[in-house]
Amino acid sequence: MTSPAPQDLVVTRATLDDWPVISGWAADEGWNPGLSDGPAFFAQDPEGFFLGRIDGEPVSAISVVNHGPDYAFLGCYLVRPDLRGQGHGYATWKTALAHAGNRTIGLDGVVAQQDNYRQSGFESAHRTIRFTGTAPAAEVPEGVRAVRPADLAAVTAYDSACHPADRPRFVAAWLTGPGHTALVRHDGDRVTGYGVLRPGRDSLRIGPLFADTAADAHALFAALSAAAAGAEVAIDVPETSTAAVALAEAAGFTPSFETARMYTGPVRDHARDRVFGVTTLELG
Repeated sequence: MTSPAPQDLVVTRATLDDWPVISGWAADEGWNPGLSDGPAFFAQDPEGFFLGRIDGEPVSAISVVNHGPDYAFLGCYLVRPDLRGQGHGYATWKTALAHAGNRTIGLDGVVAQQDNYRQSGFESAHRTIRFTGTAPAAEVPEGVRAVRPADLAAVTAYDSACHPADRPRFVAAWLTGPGHTALVRHDGDRVTGYGVLRPGRDSLRIGPLFADTAADAHALFAALSAAAAGAEVAIDVPETSTAAVALAEAAGFTPSFETARMYTGPVRDHARDRVFGVTTLELG
């Protein structure tokens, strides 16, 4: 039987209705996607998701989500296992990358694909290590509480300071997603960090965990752990942050997966030292 060739592939924009196919493939790869990621992802850029189909059947996927005029993030790069090695992934890639225009593109690349990404102009910025473990029982520290609707502007501004681009639509949806626990660390009226816990396919996920100091991060982590006590939890940590690695290790978490954050060009200055946990590997 002749395998379908790349010219048989039709790449079109995916919709939220297609998300179960994409997230199902991601789950099969062991990436542990969140159970309710789709609406928040599409809220940021509903035009940034693509599926390749042959005879109407999905065979490949990718997302290139624009976060503003200067920055985009690539994720969900997947090909159905029985059709790999035939050029369908690259054909989907080429179609989708046009959506980014002249923006710098970021991605979190799995080890097996990093050389391919380098050949496409991506350069490594740092490794990201997924730490997984059982959430320790903890009391909610003073100064940590649930995010309230009145906090949205302050939390969105805080997120912007910690990320290469503004993403208000994503943040608004992420804080209120089904099953999401969103907590803020505050000093009076001033936000000193925030974090989100969400259900995933294989374990609960923490992301982001952004905080001014290690003490703020530990307080948020303790409060998120209290919400997940006894359950398996995963957090993606920039290896360059010794304080973030120390936080995960102190909780008894161990490395289970790694990627590399890679960029095609410069990104705006942001508070990298506040990133104790990456938001998602799909949108950065």
